[in-house]
Amino acid sequence: MIFLRSTLFNLFFYGLTALACILCLPALFMPRPRAMRVVKAFVRSVYALEKLFIGLDFEVRGQENLPASGSFIVAAKHQSPYETMKLHILFDDPSVILKKELLKIPLWGKFLAKSDPIAINRGSKESAQQIIEGARRMQEQGRPIIIFPQGTRVYTWQTTQDKPYKSGAARMQETTGLTIIPLALNTGVFWPRRSWRKWPGKVVFEFLPPIAPGQAPGETMKQLEALLEAESKKLENEALTLNPRIPRSKRPPSP
Repeated sequence: MIFLRSTLFNLFFYGLTALACILCLPALFMPRPRAMRVVKAFVRSVYALEKLFIGLDFEVRGQENLPASGSFIVAAKHQSPYETMKLHILFDDPSVILKKELLKIPLWGKFLAKSDPIAINRGSKESAQQIIEGARRMQEQGRPIIIFPQGTRVYTWQTTQDKPYKSGAARMQETTGLTIIPLALNTGVFWPRRSWRKWPGKVVFEFLPPIAPGQAPGETMKQLEALLEAESKKLENEALTLNPRIPRSKRPPSP
């Protein structure tokens, strides 16, 4: 049953995405705020498909930790495509730090570019400066900035030794003086990376207490890593306890 429901969802999801990229082309010629309404309509449609076919929903905790207005930095765990499609539901006009290669995806990349992200050449010497310049630009616009400190999606079994944290969030804070809001989550339990199967249940997004500016970047990253890893693991264990049918993800054996 899980495989069938996942298959139906995947077929409708990829079909909807392809159709939306074509039918929504006029949005690329609209002012950005109007175009983002189209993007929000798409991600809400995907959310409806997730609930209908998979039985997958989400809840948000810790919203009191979010600033009432203005720009701030959200440093989030990244386990699944699921959270990337909830950013325009969780936030008003977010700017996401992403690799420039994504902007080259046919059609879809055009919509990403229209959202005005902070696009970087990941792994290059210029990436640090691109992040800082982008953060200053978003601060001027008063938009929330979303960064995934490990730089890529990670499996729930992967550790920080497998995927170390990068210093981008702390460097942005040092430059802008913005507050960092850690965002813990357990999306990888329900929608594992590179998995055809998706599991029913309720994803939790939890905004943790803010990390104020003023300390050394190294100390900021230690605090951020400790918070995100501990709280995300708690949420993963909570999800597995409430949904015992979901198999625990394990590190594959070495070849």
